[in-house]
Amino acid sequence: MTNAIQTGLLAYGMSGQVFQAPFVAAHPGFALRAVVERTRKQAQQRYPNIISYNSVTELLSDPAIELVIVNTPNDSHVELTRQALQAGKHVLLEKPVATTPAEVQELWQLARSVNRQIFAYQNRRWDSDFQLVQQVVASGQLGQLAEVTFRFDRYKLPLHHKLFKETPDLPGSGLLFDLGPHILDQALSLFGRPARVRRTLGRFRPGSQVDDYFQLQLLYPSGPLVTLVSGLVIAQPLPAYVLHGTLGSFQKSRADVQEAQLLEGLTPLDAAYGLEPGSEAGLLTLVGADGQKTRQTLTPPKGDYLQLFEAVYQSLRNGAAYPITEEHMLWQLQALAEPDEQWEMHTN
Repeated sequence: MTNAIQTGLLAYGMSGQVFQAPFVAAHPGFALRAVVERTRKQAQQRYPNIISYNSVTELLSDPAIELVIVNTPNDSHVELTRQALQAGKHVLLEKPVATTPAEVQELWQLARSVNRQIFAYQNRRWDSDFQLVQQVVASGQLGQLAEVTFRFDRYKLPLHHKLFKETPDLPGSGLLFDLGPHILDQALSLFGRPARVRRTLGRFRPGSQVDDYFQLQLLYPSGPLVTLVSGLVIAQPLPAYVLHGTLGSFQKSRADVQEAQLLEGLTPLDAAYGLEPGSEAGLLTLVGADGQKTRQTLTPPKGDYLQLFEAVYQSLRNGAAYPITEEHMLWQLQALAEPDEQWEMHTN
C-alpha cells in the first residue's frame, strides 16, 4: 500500500513472532521494515525483505521507520519508549506500559512534547470471549450488575525461563504485572475507574520469589463489585467471566483461540482464524417477571487482534481516536502499583 506505516520491532522472541509481526505483515496499511536481533537472525526466514539490526540504536536511527513496537522485557519498556519518542518515532507499547502511574504520565507528556503518539498494546480487548461479554453488558439483559468476576487461570508450576518475570524487586516482575494488565484493561474498559482497589498477592509455586497469584477487587459506589483473579497453580480453570445482575447471570469460559492458532502458524487472514469451537459458547440465564428462568447459549464473535492494528492505522493516517487511552493506562497502573489496601500470602 502507498504510504504504508513503516514499522520496526525491537525484539523477535515469542511476542514478536506471534503477537506482532504476523499482524504488521497481514495489515495492508503497514510495512514490516526492520527488527532488532542481537544474536540469532531468524526473522528473514519468514520475512525475506526485513532488515535485521544488531541494536536498538541502529533501528531507531533508520529514518524510514515511523512506528516502533516496544516488545522487550517489562523493565525496559519505559526507557526504550523514551528513546523511540526522542528519535521521532510513534510507539506501539506492550503491556505493562510502565510500572508506576508517574511513568505513564511522563511517557504520554513526552509524546505530546515531540508530537508523537503512544499506542498501548492491549490486544485482549479483541478476544472472542471478552467481546461476547461486552455485547451482553451493552444489551442490558442482566439488569443492574451486582457482581462481576474475571479470571485468568493457569497451571504452570515450574519457574519461568525468562528471568525478568521471576526476579524479585525487578520492576514489572511477577504475575500481577504479567497477566494483571490484560484483565484490568478489560474491566476498566467496561466499568471505568473504581473508587477503591483492594489487592491480594500470593506466592505458592515451589521456589517462587515473586507473586504467582493475585486478586484485585474494584469497588464502585453505584456499580458492581468487580473481582479479578489469576494464578499459576490452578489445575482446573473456573469460568473466566461470571456476571450476576438483577435480571439474570452470564458465564463464559476463556476460549479465545488466537494465541494457539498463531503458535501453530495460522495467519490472521485465514478464514478459520479467531473462531471459537461451538462447545465453548457462553451461557445466559434470565429470570422473567414470573420468576421462571430461561437459558440460552450465545456464540461469541470472531476474535481478531488485527483490529488493534487497524485502530493504530486509523489514528496515524486518519486522526481517529485510539480506543485505549492514557487515562485507561493511568487507572491501570494505579490499581497495579498503588492499591488502597493490600494483603500478601506466602506458602513456599
